[in-house]
Amino acid sequence: MKKTLTILGFLAVLPAGAALADDDCLVPMADWQPRDAVARLAEENGWTVRRIKIDDGCYEIIGRDAEGRPIEVTIHPATLQVIAFEYEDEDDRPHRDREGAVDG
Repeated sequence: MKKTLTILGFLAVLPAGAALADDDCLVPMADWQPRDAVARLAEENGWTVRRIKIDDGCYEIIGRDAEGRPIEVTIHPATLQVIAFEYEDEDDRPHRDREGAVDG
């Protein structure tokens, strides 16, 4: 019983989302910034956008950074804060020749 109370006490002091260790964006659509604002954010950061999509309730930018490296950026839909920024490894993707055939 004491162990259960200790665990519950610990969870009570954590911020609401931290206990779940979740990167989903739980924001009503009415509070979302428009997609154009996400595109402007990318442009301001020097990113070339290949695609803006919605994943787990967050905006996700797939494109390249100013140096041309492939990136995947998760954006909070209401605040436009960067939640996650990843450099994608091009070697993990199949390579295509000029005709579109996949090699390796």
